[in-house]
Amino acid sequence: MADYRALLDAEVWAFLDETARYYPPDAVDLTVAQQRVVYNKMCAAFDQGRPSDITTDDVHFGGVPCRIYAPERAPSGTVFFCHGGGFVVGDLNSHDSICAEFCSITGLRVVAVDSRLSPEHPHPDDFNDAWAAFEAVCAAYTGPIVMCGDSAGGNLVAAVTHYTRGRIDGRISGQMLIYPGLGGDHSKGSYITHSEAPGLTTRDMEFYMNIRSAGQDKTGDPTYAPLHDTDFTNLPATVIITAECDPLSNDGREYRDAVLAAGGHAVWREEAGLVHAYLRARLLSAKAAASFTRITDSLSALAKGELPKL
Repeated sequence: MADYRALLDAEVWAFLDETARYYPPDAVDLTVAQQRVVYNKMCAAFDQGRPSDITTDDVHFGGVPCRIYAPERAPSGTVFFCHGGGFVVGDLNSHDSICAEFCSITGLRVVAVDSRLSPEHPHPDDFNDAWAAFEAVCAAYTGPIVMCGDSAGGNLVAAVTHYTRGRIDGRISGQMLIYPGLGGDHSKGSYITHSEAPGLTTRDMEFYMNIRSAGQDKTGDPTYAPLHDTDFTNLPATVIITAECDPLSNDGREYRDAVLAAGGHAVWREEAGLVHAYLRARLLSAKAAASFTRITDSLSALAKGELPKL
């Protein structure tokens, strides 16, 4: 088992301790309603506010609640963002300052999507919402679209990207997947090595998957697990960034390998000494801050159709 006292520095431990003040490590043992309360409190505690050079507007795209973040100058493209939270928690406010900073730093418009959550709306409701919003965003804006999401949101945007092929071609210039859960094998790799990682455990992942699937077998459904797709051709340039101390890390490597094996372009970086959900630690941890810069630089490059070097 991994020695996290050796792998994680004092700044990351301080972030984990602050997280636990609001969102306990055993949060999955709470009711879903209780989980949402503590998760929202935690996100509010880490919220950094919005930079002054952007404006926001809450609208609906395809009948789905969304928030538009607009830079001062006319944007050269759009980031289509889906938030993390295990498909059970999270909303437009949970990642508000992150999206605002994406917009301010890159100069790209950001559209954040608030897909319905499980267990009230299990899969495929979440995917259907993301797809409906994507179709409407394509109709509303010209220019390149970069798909971006963290954790569960990384799953959703990858699933939408796969689904666009043969339906809406030529609009997505790239994918930015941040510690995504893509449906990897829980019996090997990081799911075992980091099964008890601080911040997210394999048990947590299984809880979220069981709720999202409503107990049904979703094996082979790429709208549920993009790694289950049998066709990885014709995907846009893809960047995957994962955390070393995270059971999901192997998903990033496997997805990159699948894209490359199909003749596509993808890069994967595992961030040493970081944990799941470290985007919220970007002002507390030098390692998280450096990764956040890599992410925003990648968004800018992908909007130009370029694959950055990580």
